Amino acid sequence: MNARFDMSDVRRLEQHLARAVPRLRREARQVTMRGAVNIKNDWRSNARSTAGRHAPAYPNAVGFDFAAYGPDMWMAIIGPDKGAAQGALGNLLEYGSVHNPPHNDGGRALAAELPRFEAQMELLAERGLAWGA
Repeated sequence: MNARFDMSDVRRLEQHLARAVPRLRREARQVTMRGAVNIKNDWRSNARSTAGRHAPAYPNAVGFDFAAYGPDMWMAIIGPDKGAAQGALGNLLEYGSVHNPPHNDGGRALAAELPRFEAQMELLAERGLAWGA
């Protein structure tokens, strides 16, 4: 028995993905970068309200580095620069000590950004997989 198979839909899907993947890579990188900036800004804002007069330079020590590992993997390292003014206080301020309560400035910033980041990545996936996108 000879079965015939129409490859036209498979070819159309292949063409769609060939167009969608490069665009999705660019957009996913942008979403990741935007998320890192948002976390940095929120962390600084949180630190301004918690560090007070004891660490006035600390909020400005918070920054991030962005690295790409191939076309599909990005990483943002967000936190205080230990070489900046009062940046070395980051561990003490974030996690606390025996004598100081934790501020959790970075943890709160990450928790605020996570649902926004996930929603944006979900939208990218939906648009990328939508037929005719």
